[in-house]
Amino acid sequence: MNLNKLSRRSALAFAAAAAALPATLLAQDSRPIEWVVGYAAGGGSDAVARTVAEAMGKTLGQTIVINNKPGAATNIAAAYVANAKENGHMLFTADFATLAANPWLFAKLPYNAEKDFIPVGMLARFPLLLVVAPNVPAKNFKEFVAWVKAQSGPVSYASAGVGSPHHLATEMLRERTGLKLQHVAYRGAAPAVQDLLGGQVPFGLIDTASVQQYVATGKLRALGVASPARLTTLPEVPTLAEQGLTDFTAFAWQGLVVPAGTPADTVAKYSKALQAALDSTQVKARFQALGLEGLPGTPQQMASYTRQERDRWGKLVQSAGIKLD
Repeated sequence: MNLNKLSRRSALAFAAAAAALPATLLAQDSRPIEWVVGYAAGGGSDAVARTVAEAMGKTLGQTIVINNKPGAATNIAAAYVANAKENGHMLFTADFATLAANPWLFAKLPYNAEKDFIPVGMLARFPLLLVVAPNVPAKNFKEFVAWVKAQSGPVSYASAGVGSPHHLATEMLRERTGLKLQHVAYRGAAPAVQDLLGGQVPFGLIDTASVQQYVATGKLRALGVASPARLTTLPEVPTLAEQGLTDFTAFAWQGLVVPAGTPADTVAKYSKALQAALDSTQVKARFQALGLEGLPGTPQQMASYTRQERDRWGKLVQSAGIKLD
């Protein structure tokens, strides 16, 4: 079943089916559900999955077991889910890399981003902060641009890896400003942040979950956020748009999908449980602590969003000539 091709009538029927599911039906299937995460345990993606899984499990009356399969920019996990035989008892955190960037970064993928997964709903997005190391003198975006231009050569920036939202967002910054920048790719956000803290690399566009605590304690300086509005957790940090970089928005984001072939009533059941989880006080509090924005919505809304993101970032990847194979 391809939700992207649902007729209006089918979409309305799907939504009605989801809304009509009584709580008693949700608890009839007691078999465990496997939730696959394409990143290591302990990171932001893992934290999101475990937080939401706990809340969804209570609604569904089923145990949800997290299965971490890190590596290859989520391709290992994506291929595992795409080839799964046990449809109906598997969930997958499909993110910016899986659905938007990888189809452009890799000449050949072990999965099809459009055909092998059915959207359940968006999970969350991670705002990106332009942060500088303590030894960088800039106090705002204008001063930052002037400082970069004053350097004798390209200025290095840190990212969580080639093709990560951190990397592609900074490439978009380079294109928009004409600044001379040099990419330094790390194996994840955590080691990138450690080098930022130590001043080995001067700046990066890094997700809030990874740097918010260091900005709050003054160990890193946030010059702007690549969001349409200021963050409630860091209201003193202006947006980049406020500082003259208009129409510049970038997020790391995640959605929940199931393998193609999963029955429509199961998708509806999971979607209903997901929306309840994202609306719960427990999940909202945890997301706020991580600096995340929950993204409740329908499977159709997720399908539309991922198409837009795939088209948007594909243009940047092609214009910058970025490839991972």
